[in-house]
Amino acid sequence: MRITDSNWMQVEKYLKNDDRCILPLGSTEQHAQLSLSVDSILAENVAVEAAKPLGIPVFPTMPFGLAPYHMAYPGTITLRVETLLAVFRDIINSVRSHGFRRIVIVNGHGGNSPVGALALELMTEFPDTTIKFYNWYNAPKTWAKVQSIYPKSSHASWMENFPITRLDLAPAPEGCKELVDYKKLRASSPEEVRKLVGDGNFGGPWKMDDGTMAELWRIGVEETREVLEGPWPTRS
Repeated sequence: MRITDSNWMQVEKYLKNDDRCILPLGSTEQHAQLSLSVDSILAENVAVEAAKPLGIPVFPTMPFGLAPYHMAYPGTITLRVETLLAVFRDIINSVRSHGFRRIVIVNGHGGNSPVGALALELMTEFPDTTIKFYNWYNAPKTWAKVQSIYPKSSHASWMENFPITRLDLAPAPEGCKELVDYKKLRASSPEEVRKLVGDGNFGGPWKMDDGTMAELWRIGVEETREVLEGPWPTRS
């Protein structure tokens, strides 16, 4: 149930029987030859597919997150930490005001981790509300599958190269890229990151066959659905 495809009356009816909702969170940042919206595309689609048989509403994806290290790549957008936290505080306050009490933030970008800390803070502020901050891409079963396919995988490599994130105008190169020096990367300015990383792939194969990617996606969707199903704690 996409909120985009719903009207307010449908949401009001839904809330008479259920109080779960999903807030997808992505990023707009370089992903080598892939779409700048990889993290947003994947977060939204895994949320929608996971929620579909449960009828849980999926709100529009927040497309901007924290990506200051990629600002030397045109097209990247980054928010200040306080901006992103303020936006998510307002979003959660909004859905709570309508009666949603079990909220899952399906996150597609590692840099957005401060929102997870905010979720914990808000649950102390609102004891009747549970907020799950869920990184779908490195959840246990999904990450185990990634590791079984290729143990050294990273940003903008094969593990983000799905049919829905590819661009016809920029096919993935063949072969495998040497892994970036992460210690150096973490201490680098945006300009230094671009010099170090080049096209944007942090290392590993650029692509895998579609059958492999479909199996990884299936596990990601199923594991996300398990989070939606619970168990959920009882809140007062």
